[in-house]
Amino acid sequence: MPQFVIEREMPGAGSLSASDLQGASQQSCSVLRDMGPQIQWVHSYVTDDKIYCIYRAESADLIRQHAETAGFPANSVSEVRTIIDPTTAE
Repeated sequence: MPQFVIEREMPGAGSLSASDLQGASQQSCSVLRDMGPQIQWVHSYVTDDKIYCIYRAESADLIRQHAETAGFPANSVSEVRTIIDPTTAE
């Protein structure tokens, strides 16, 4: 299944409380359960004013549908073409 990076512009994201993040996670997971196995949340990185999410999905349209249904922005949705890490240099 293709993997995507989603950029969500959310001013103040880095200041959200653990409870706020838990609530957002619960909202996301609830929508994902309703959408079925063709979309999966892997993990997210929270920065000061953005959240970067890694998802697996059959299409970018499913990512956008999830964002709209869950009430989250999806300012940029980019398909991952390959993954590199330090072992790539070997």
